[in-house]
Amino acid sequence: MGIKIALAGNPNAGKTTLFNALTGSNQFVGNWPGVTVEKKEGKLKGHKDVVITDLPGIYSLSPYTLEEVVARNYLIQERPDAILNIIDGTNLERNLYLTTQLVELGIPVVVAINMMDIVRKNGDQIRIDQLAKELGCKVVEISALKGTGIDEAAKEAMQAAESKIPMVPQHKFCGCVEHAIAHIEEACLHDRPEAQQRWYAIKIFERDDKVLEQLNIPEATKKHIEQDIEAAEKEMDDDAESIITNERYLYIASIIKDCLKKKRTGMTTSDKIDKIVTNRWLGLPIFAVIMFLVYYISMVTVGSAATDWANDGLFGDGWHLLGIGTSSYNDAADEYGDTNAIIDGYVAYLGEQGVDTEELESYIDAEADTFDGEAAKDMILNYEKDYNADFSYDVEDEETLEVTTETASMDDLTTAADEFAKGEPDPADYGVWVPGIPVLIEKGLDAVNCVDWLKGLILDGIVAGVGAVLGFVPQMLVLFILLAILEACGYMARIAFVMDRIFRKFGLSGKSFIPILVGTGCGIPGIMASRTIENERDRRMTVMTTTFIPCGAKQPFIAMIAGAIFGGSAWIATGAYFLGMAAIVVSGIILKKTKMFAGDPAPFVMELPAYHMPTVGNVLRSMWERGWSFIKKAGTIITLSTIFVWFTSYFGWVDGAFQMLSEDQMSHSILAYIGKGICWIFAPLGWGDWQATVAAVTGLVAKENIVATMGILYGGGDGVYSNLAAAFTGVAGMSFLIFNLLCAPCFAAMGAIKREMNNTKWFWFAIGYECGFAYVIALIVNQLGNLFTGQLMTAGNGVVNIISLIAAFALIVAMIYLLVRPYKESNKLGVKVKA
Repeated sequence: MGIKIALAGNPNAGKTTLFNALTGSNQFVGNWPGVTVEKKEGKLKGHKDVVITDLPGIYSLSPYTLEEVVARNYLIQERPDAILNIIDGTNLERNLYLTTQLVELGIPVVVAINMMDIVRKNGDQIRIDQLAKELGCKVVEISALKGTGIDEAAKEAMQAAESKIPMVPQHKFCGCVEHAIAHIEEACLHDRPEAQQRWYAIKIFERDDKVLEQLNIPEATKKHIEQDIEAAEKEMDDDAESIITNERYLYIASIIKDCLKKKRTGMTTSDKIDKIVTNRWLGLPIFAVIMFLVYYISMVTVGSAATDWANDGLFGDGWHLLGIGTSSYNDAADEYGDTNAIIDGYVAYLGEQGVDTEELESYIDAEADTFDGEAAKDMILNYEKDYNADFSYDVEDEETLEVTTETASMDDLTTAADEFAKGEPDPADYGVWVPGIPVLIEKGLDAVNCVDWLKGLILDGIVAGVGAVLGFVPQMLVLFILLAILEACGYMARIAFVMDRIFRKFGLSGKSFIPILVGTGCGIPGIMASRTIENERDRRMTVMTTTFIPCGAKQPFIAMIAGAIFGGSAWIATGAYFLGMAAIVVSGIILKKTKMFAGDPAPFVMELPAYHMPTVGNVLRSMWERGWSFIKKAGTIITLSTIFVWFTSYFGWVDGAFQMLSEDQMSHSILAYIGKGICWIFAPLGWGDWQATVAAVTGLVAKENIVATMGILYGGGDGVYSNLAAAFTGVAGMSFLIFNLLCAPCFAAMGAIKREMNNTKWFWFAIGYECGFAYVIALIVNQLGNLFTGQLMTAGNGVVNIISLIAAFALIVAMIYLLVRPYKESNKLGVKVKA
């Protein structure tokens, strides 16, 4: 039958680190039955018959959050063979609260005290033998981060599971409570297994609604039990749930007194760091600097270099193996660039002399496959005979972009003509050249004489679209690994604390920031993380606004716009992150002032784990899980989407006949007709062309589709980047970026919103708000941007822009009013208090 072991513990106790260490790559992830909370299971290394289940991090077995309900339902209904309870040794008192409940389930328990290396470093001492005696179960010391003691913990858990000896709790409540518990067991639990009776009796004493509903106790029995509970409450002068809680902490206090000896009374290293990073004034600027560095490294330096290789090499023409030959090719390319500069300068000189150079320019600008170098040389030299004079030409520095003017003689021109006749240098002629994927696929298709339409589908559709998306994977992996480091070291937990102070002023709690942090990887788990928010109004508002933050799927799109239109600026990527934050804050202020969302924010309590060095294995595993999820989406949803986009882009009607189109006929395609039918909606935003419109629409399927669609629609010629730069002004590009960052998320995330809202009207309200908010902000940015740059009357229809500008100012006034309008509920409350 095998052995089932459950890992249970508080959040940030090191449970997931231990799970990864015990199971390695033998993991499988799914969802718990009936809910979308992630379920992680894995087989113990070296033991195929031992399955370990990683339960959600919880503080107790009370049904306050969905995670707690899921965890306790599994423990009660599935009855694992043993529980491995992970405890943070640096926070023994808080962690033992859950332990006191686990030992009452009757399931064999093994306690693993984690972070013992930090405990010893702090000079503290935990008496393991005494703690085991007090709890009545085996206790082992481990350090999940360093991998010490985990084998012993697994061994003890297996032995406990094989023994099948029910756990007997050592703790007894005060006399009146024990009397009531005994009566409850006798009255309605005699048909339950003996090992489970005490836990059920305690829950009945606490009036746990879910347990009472499960047991379906007759009304007469309930009334009899209620008398015992009320008698205990009267004697203890407190409510039943508080009595149990207080009794547990009294028991824990006695354990701490006997088993824990603290040496240090001063501030720990973590406390000293927190005095700076969580400081009221310094916390937010430090966070801003750290996030800028994260995006700068991932988007501009390391990530950009890797993405350039992927786009230009792996999914482009190819690359030099280990860089062999790159230097020689660059030198040759520079010389060829100088040659072109001299010839261009001469052509410009001829134009100034009134010479018709159209035929000469046609040779110079000819495509590589039709270029006749000798003919071009002869033509250049023929012009030279007639106009024998020195001339000037411009040279641009590739690094500084500084332009200097040089003078060339006819001898220089003759030399340049000789070099020009040789043609542009081919990188494959230098060093060891590895062809890119598109080149290899094209050669293979040509070798089998593939038909044109299928060749176009594969090269211009699938390879161009999916390749455009996958080319950004290196950037994303760098981003994911940096975020994983921040999470693993404990800094992200501090950010939630820092942001709580800010969010609370705008009607949200720090709990709303947790889904935002999770959403930086993917919006779906971010939306699901909102379940930890008890207040229904706050939870719904968090679900509506979480996807404003740029998720991993939006990173390729951000990188493409930043690279094509804004010169690869790091401020664009970082600004996108803080734009999402600002959108959440503004939405929080506005929505909290409506009747639907009015009310005080939920209280925020969060454990700040001690800082520690993240392990390489855990960081890489976190990076790979996020990255692989993205790659799988590219191989499924995006592939199907690119096939649809390619077909509707390259097929259409010309002269009344439906046929395959060439690139210069794409304006007659099916997709063009669809885009032209709705592009007027986005004209006030500055990008009312059909290509940008359909890219935004396909982004609703998956945000990566925006990149894939643009890779198809703006491809060819000098490449997608140069074509995008020509199609968008800086203002229109920013408007396009903002709209697609803030509008409704992908279909999968929409499905998560629908599940979490559990109400069709709320779902459509959420989608409508996101799209409406995105449209308003993009409209304001475009209209004000055009006004300040003097492009208002030149950017499209001037009359339309004047009307849109008036609408933009009206919307600004409306937003300012909503932001500064006082909370009506707060005023009413103030009147009541004053009265």
